[in-house]
Amino acid sequence: MSESQVWDDVDTYFVTHLAADDDALAAARRESDAAGLPPVNVAANQGKLLQLLAQIQGARTILEIGTLGGYSTIWLARALPAEGRLVTLEYSARHAEVATRNIARAGLDALVDVRVGPALESLPKLADENPPPFDLVFIDADKGNNPHYLEWALRLTSTGSLIVIDNVVRGGRVADADDTGDDVRGTRAAIELIGSHPRLSGTALQTVGTKGYDGFALARVLT
Repeated sequence: MSESQVWDDVDTYFVTHLAADDDALAAARRESDAAGLPPVNVAANQGKLLQLLAQIQGARTILEIGTLGGYSTIWLARALPAEGRLVTLEYSARHAEVATRNIARAGLDALVDVRVGPALESLPKLADENPPPFDLVFIDADKGNNPHYLEWALRLTSTGSLIVIDNVVRGGRVADADDTGDDVRGTRAAIELIGSHPRLSGTALQTVGTKGYDGFALARVLT
């Protein structure tokens, strides 16, 4: 049995017992596939981790950068109280349409605000609204802009907020100093910013599973 097959089998076991899809989540995955969206949404057990992190935070406000089909959005929004708010930013209008339908089907449209356009244009507009600090920020968009998204996350959070950056291992490429791809350079810049910024304390973990070999970074806002 190949190593990747073992990863898949273990993920299947964990998901079956701990993070099984319900009708709304399964429909979100199915509709995203049918619409031809890239199959890069988080795995079910990773979605459950996001939900647990939001619950541990006691999150009332969440910012998501990168909506895709709304699968991770549903997991996160389910952690919010009835008066909570999740703002999710999606570059593609087509992806946002699919996400909006999936979120509404899950009964979460009253909690979720889907905004369309480049995130680096949407974020200044969001800041101009002077929203309450976000309790959790999930960054899962174009990796080259990770350090810029992290800087905006710092502007939009406060002491105790949690920032999660997905896909930071890049199949191990993040540690290859000769790799000059935008995704790797952006990810390395974000990791190094977490390590050097006086307002942040963070770490990063490698993961394996149905999504292959990757990982995520966690950073807590200190002040």
